[in-house]
Amino acid sequence: MLILHVRARRAVAALIAAATLAGCGASPSGSPKWTAAGGSQPASSSAFPVSPAGAAPSGSPSASASSSPSAKPTKTQTAAAPPAGTSYADRLPKFDRPPRADKVELPEGASVQYYARIPTEQPVAFITIDDGQIKRPEALELIKQAGVPVTLFLMIDAIKSDPPYFKRLQDAGAVIEAHTVTHQNLKGKSYTVQRREICDSADKLGQWYGRRPVLFRPPYGEKDDTTLKAAHDCGMHAAFFWKETVDKGIVRYQSGNTVQRGDIILMHFRDRFVDDFIAALQAIKAAGLTPALLEDYIP
Repeated sequence: MLILHVRARRAVAALIAAATLAGCGASPSGSPKWTAAGGSQPASSSAFPVSPAGAAPSGSPSASASSSPSAKPTKTQTAAAPPAGTSYADRLPKFDRPPRADKVELPEGASVQYYARIPTEQPVAFITIDDGQIKRPEALELIKQAGVPVTLFLMIDAIKSDPPYFKRLQDAGAVIEAHTVTHQNLKGKSYTVQRREICDSADKLGQWYGRRPVLFRPPYGEKDDTTLKAAHDCGMHAAFFWKETVDKGIVRYQSGNTVQRGDIILMHFRDRFVDDFIAALQAIKAAGLTPALLEDYIP
């Protein structure tokens, strides 16, 4: 009996660890299956099929611990800055300038629209980066050298220890949007709680970065009708899910095995930031698409 009990506890622990692998990229219940060339499995961060696109090089640093709905934001992790003059040119694909954006027609009403993909036929995809606990010094130079647009959905409790880090990314061209104060799962919470998480987040980011966010991503992608109404009342123009995720240098797909036009790609500020960012770019390039700025498509 003791042996069985120990084995059961180990199995539960393994499932919990796997379920938190994708951080706030955990898929909500009832969302589409994540598929790849090798088959499909239920939409769960513990069972994402792995695509060969963007496979991480051997010897890369280990991934960071990720967030889960019950986890508190981790303490800021720092690392030595990369050597001056570090170049990523041999790993970065080249892109033409994105086309002039065809803006989305947002529906009128008391709630914001929720997008996993921008409805466009233009050959573009969108890189979004969440949270902000782990502040790798390489990120700034990498974003500068890549020269592609990115949107940062930042969580206040994760970034409050070092707001200037993200100001440098903003100065390099990144656009900062809202991702709540505490990263709690909003689904099922009261309007008061949800409004406070969204509005206070946007207000604080506006104070720090000189522009109040107008786009919102709910933690873990979990939302309900109250979330979309609260986001609207906080001045958000739209809220976002995703079609692909990137972790440990590996791209995982919700459907098929390639990035589609208008897809929104999710990654995080993690230890393997360099590998994840380059894997996202390589997947976009392989699909014949160009990275575009999410904000250009949302009026």
